[in-house]
Amino acid sequence: MSEKILLVDDDVNILSGFERSLRREFHLETALGPSPALQRIASTGPYAVVVSDMRMPEMNGIEFLARVKVQSPDTVRVILTGNAEIDTAIQAVNEDSVFRFLTKPCGRELMARTLTAALLQYRLVTAEKELLERTLQGSIQVLTEVLSLVSPAAFGRAMRARRYIHHLARSMHLANTWQYEVAALMSQLGCVTLPPEIIDNVYAGKKLSAQEEAQYHAHPNIASELLSKIPRLEPIAWMIRYQAEAPPLEGDIGDPQKADMRRGAEILRLALAFEKFISEGMSRTEAAHALARACKRFSPGVFQALVELDPNAEEREVRRYPLDKLAMGMIIQEDVRTVGGVLVVSKGQEVTLPLILKLKNFSAKKAIMGDISVSSPCGAGATCGM
Repeated sequence: MSEKILLVDDDVNILSGFERSLRREFHLETALGPSPALQRIASTGPYAVVVSDMRMPEMNGIEFLARVKVQSPDTVRVILTGNAEIDTAIQAVNEDSVFRFLTKPCGRELMARTLTAALLQYRLVTAEKELLERTLQGSIQVLTEVLSLVSPAAFGRAMRARRYIHHLARSMHLANTWQYEVAALMSQLGCVTLPPEIIDNVYAGKKLSAQEEAQYHAHPNIASELLSKIPRLEPIAWMIRYQAEAPPLEGDIGDPQKADMRRGAEILRLALAFEKFISEGMSRTEAAHALARACKRFSPGVFQALVELDPNAEEREVRRYPLDKLAMGMIIQEDVRTVGGVLVVSKGQEVTLPLILKLKNFSAKKAIMGDISVSSPCGAGATCGM
């Protein structure tokens, strides 16, 4: 079996006994006490099942398994108790802290049946989680493709912001970076409700009428409303809502999830502002300094990461390629328009399979002529340094 089971007790004889009797049926590992167990989970986890004794030094089994739940939420937790501790164990089961409890002494057959049931529960939980993640990824992919088809300019801005956030998050060693990148990808989704001329005027730096200004400034709320209806995207919807303005303080300073959401909204505002300066013709270094002067409220760590980005990374290896030579991962380095002037692909958009098919369809109709300027990062159909 590939699923690992961790047995935790402060009595080495008990651990050895279970290991001898069960190791042929299960992938067992042992830890002598809570602290070594938590270290093992952090370094070699995840574990499908953790079985813990109730009475141990440092912390009891309920306290230990509560920490396991935080550290590894999908792990199925089982506790061994004495007769005097049954009420406490039942309460832990009712509060969803543990999956099962066993009373001492526990024979081999009962332990084997319990471990089998725990492994089945783990497979059920992880299968449901995997299905949800695939569904979520599919939803994001569909929305991304819709945005690219309806508003290439807005999609191009979103893709550029996503790349900036990817570099920022990696440089700052941030956790949950996928949320920040998805927030960038979906940040312009509300633009699908806007007339193309409004988006073109915004990105060209032209002045909008009061009515057009109101319509454009509503797009973050529209995107937030759409995304908030998708499970697990509620935090991302909140970040997108506040992509253009700092969110109000709501007495949530001590809430780790809200702090993460605030950081995501801040980074998204920064990336979009940075992208705006770039689209106006500034170099990355100039844009970083302009942003530092204009946006004092952003945290110094974010600025430092932004300034340290390679200002020429995206422009490296720029060449002209025919459509049939485009490869996924390349970056479009010019606005691609039809012979009639309609924008098909915005500069800065990453080449994907749907984009290649889209360009080939336009080319087949003679709506797009000639080669396209793209950058070819390492691994994207080109050899670096050539």
